[in-house]
Amino acid sequence: MHGGAAAVAGADPMAEPLIRLRGVTKTYGEGPTAFQALKGVDLDIAAGDFVAVMGPSGSGKSTTMNMLGCLDVPSGGEFLFRGVHVETLDRDQRALLRRRYLGFVFQGFNLLARTTALENVELPLLYRGDAKQARRDLAMAALDKVGLKDWWDHTPAELSGGQQQRVAIARAIVTHPDVLLADEPTGNLDSERSVEIMELLTDLNQNSGITVLMVTHEPDMAAFAHTIVHFKDGLVERIETQSQSPSRLREGGEK
Repeated sequence: MHGGAAAVAGADPMAEPLIRLRGVTKTYGEGPTAFQALKGVDLDIAAGDFVAVMGPSGSGKSTTMNMLGCLDVPSGGEFLFRGVHVETLDRDQRALLRRRYLGFVFQGFNLLARTTALENVELPLLYRGDAKQARRDLAMAALDKVGLKDWWDHTPAELSGGQQQRVAIARAIVTHPDVLLADEPTGNLDSERSVEIMELLTDLNQNSGITVLMVTHEPDMAAFAHTIVHFKDGLVERIETQSQSPSRLREGGEK
């Protein structure tokens, strides 16, 4: 199915993978200074998967994540989301797709310093035009889901790094997205807080059905994913599938 943002809602998500890349290329610049960041990426991502994207600097992983987040478009090839050819959408149509289906989490949290946790989580709903009470109810529910319901009136300066990232995750899921894109979500955290954030992402994936796409440089964090996609030189080098993540092992009683 080709078409605009209206077509996104009408696509059959069961007909094919949630996300499909075929021969995707991305070139920056022109002429002798042109740089080809992606050289023909093929990748399928199923709904409900937890995917870690890894690779050295310049491998194409960040360019691919920008593409998957509808923040950029391919120079060539096909990018299908829920059966819709995203490469044919204009800027406004891609923005609608982002608002409806995607949530974003960043390494630096990106919280507003002088606003409370609740107000930070409400922001996407404010942009969406939700009424005040509806915003509050949805934001409180999201904070509860990440274990911070009792911290709703605290500003970022009054929260630990792990708590700030939980607020950022609550903000990302408050619109009930299909896909959560996380760019180095544990990069600014110590090992204990990192594991807590990964366990939260695993819970959202397993119990809320959110597809998680995460860029990480840390093998210990990638181990929480079901699928690990390794990039090298603008291509998918290999894909690993894991039957059990560390959190699943703990649930099964292993140490």
